[in-house]
Amino acid sequence: MDLSAEIRSFLMSRRARITPEMAGLHHVAGSRRVAGLRRVEAAMLAGVSVEYYTRMERGKLGGASEGVLDAIARVLQLDGDERAHLFDLVRHAGASPLSRREPTAAPRVGDAVHAVLDSMNVPAVVIDDRLFVHAANEMGRALYRPMLDRAEGRPNFALFGYLDPEARGFYRDLEDAWDLTAAVLRSAAGRAPGDPEIAGLLARLSPLPEFQERWDRHDVKRHAQGVKKLRHPVVGDLDLEYSDFALPGDPRLSLTSYTAPAGSRTADGLALLGSWARTQPLPRVRAEQSAAG
Repeated sequence: MDLSAEIRSFLMSRRARITPEMAGLHHVAGSRRVAGLRRVEAAMLAGVSVEYYTRMERGKLGGASEGVLDAIARVLQLDGDERAHLFDLVRHAGASPLSRREPTAAPRVGDAVHAVLDSMNVPAVVIDDRLFVHAANEMGRALYRPMLDRAEGRPNFALFGYLDPEARGFYRDLEDAWDLTAAVLRSAAGRAPGDPEIAGLLARLSPLPEFQERWDRHDVKRHAQGVKKLRHPVVGDLDLEYSDFALPGDPRLSLTSYTAPAGSRTADGLALLGSWARTQPLPRVRAEQSAAG
């Protein structure tokens, strides 16, 4: 990843979406050649000179303080994920004293986490920030059997969603799944630019127009919570509320659980899924097989 180019494209794409009205500049009138704020307007609102802001948009962030970055984030109305992405890019560009130690060893799911997974009566999986699946409980393996059965190597949600024809029937809103996975991968790339695992994923996905279009938006998101609309081949349509819980010791790993309101159609579907799972030989996650061996 060219960090200067990434910083430039990210800041310009965020500035382009902020209209003068959104920024509180209701007095601005006349024709405009840019879709969003002008650089001079962004600089004024952030309290920096136009020259300084222009250097920032060119990826030259030498000496940028946390206060200046916070001001830029405020003016561009960055959400929490976008602000974190900006700070990640600046940190790795070596342009700021901001620091955070990143783990270097491969993520590993410990025995205690496996015990927690097995104690849960809802589907649950452990994923990393590149969307690889590292572990799953019985109901998690039942829920994602269409992906686990067909995975070559470690299962990955982005590879399944974009490359596997089965995904078109499994995700009831495939466009939303594509949006999320592309944004999650870009966020991960900002935290670990040059990572060979991310580079390998991008090499497989970038030739796809539907992925490249989303990658070029520079949207970022961390997989945290939301709703998955799935069509399971055995239990039918499910509207699952998912929540991610960070695992101690490695910020790349999180445990994702899938639930539904009591009495809902999806809750009935989960009960059926649990009964079905207890009668089936379910595929294991490759990482679990390696650990067992």
